[in-house]
Amino acid sequence: MTLKQLKENKFLRFISNRYVLIFIGFAVWMFFFDENSFFVDRKFNKTIEKLENDKEYYLKEIEKDSKKIKDLENPEKLDKFAREEYNMKKEDEDIFIIEYDTIKKK
Repeated sequence: MTLKQLKENKFLRFISNRYVLIFIGFAVWMFFFDENSFFVDRKFNKTIEKLENDKEYYLKEIEKDSKKIKDLENPEKLDKFAREEYNMKKEDEDIFIIEYDTIKKK
């Protein structure tokens, strides 16, 4: 192709327009190099999604713990909980903890 044919090509004439070149440069800058680029935005969206999932998990845990606290207001259930979870005892009794060996011997 000769130089004259290149100048007559509509696509190359359009691309070589200074406004188009400025727009392409601006678009590349905004997409890759700006602090609010596509990649940074994608990273922030993933972080937001993770935090929302964590929020749901912790709200469920708070609800579960609130139910447990409400149950422990009953003195009988509090006594049972203390005995089972923390091996607590009354002063005049003995506790024997029996553990089973789960490994089978050959």
